Amino acid sequence: MPTSSNSQQRRTLLLTGASRGIGHATVIRFSSAGWRVITCSRHPFPEECPWGAGPEDHIQVDLGDHADTVRAIAEIRRRLEGGELHALVNNAAISPKAPGGARLGTVDTDLDIWTHVFNVNFFAPIMMARGLIAELKKAKGSVVNVTSIAGSRVHPFAGAAYATSKAALASLTREMASDFGRIGVRVNSIAPGEIDTSILSPGTEKIVEQQIPMHRLGTPDEVAKIIYVLCTETSSYVNGAEIHINGGQHV
Repeated sequence: MPTSSNSQQRRTLLLTGASRGIGHATVIRFSSAGWRVITCSRHPFPEECPWGAGPEDHIQVDLGDHADTVRAIAEIRRRLEGGELHALVNNAAISPKAPGGARLGTVDTDLDIWTHVFNVNFFAPIMMARGLIAELKKAKGSVVNVTSIAGSRVHPFAGAAYATSKAALASLTREMASDFGRIGVRVNSIAPGEIDTSILSPGTEKIVEQQIPMHRLGTPDEVAKIIYVLCTETSSYVNGAEIHINGGQHV
């Protein structure tokens, strides 16, 4: 029986910040569902990763450098060969710490750190979406920006530059939803809380005990599952939303 529906077409995801944690789980979730996954990160493709096409579909890029981001966008467009981009997940982020791992507040964060954090966490997502708007429009695709619980409250570990960049990204998501929605591209965000990854700070166990009603950390796959939903027809009328994934920590 011939099949010509879009549901039978192999879909493509572009994911930034793919090398660990939520990004790594997202790659596994989408690739297991048959998607082509193009990954971007500061690091080379790790040899231990489980999906076969990874090395050919990985782009090493410094998202803190505008010129290198522009170069990467051009390379992504070349690899898409004028085709469709069904999902863009802006997951890459940095959260610098003071010596000894201490939190950097508004008083002790140097201007160059503020600039670097905003380049990666805020400017890179809009550069990626604008640079790939034709491919997203062609697919009637979906953009998911990864914000944070730290964007809406002072967090004991996340620094001021990180927190404010995530708050700005949440606002940007609303603006993008208004603008991109007019061309059939949905834009949403997810705001994870305490997720069990390698970058957890000492003392997180106190947050789990005192602030999270479910009394446990989230898993990267629990976040990846919501990202997947936001990139598929299950969420076809969801646009401009920020989904909290934190076990009730925000209530």
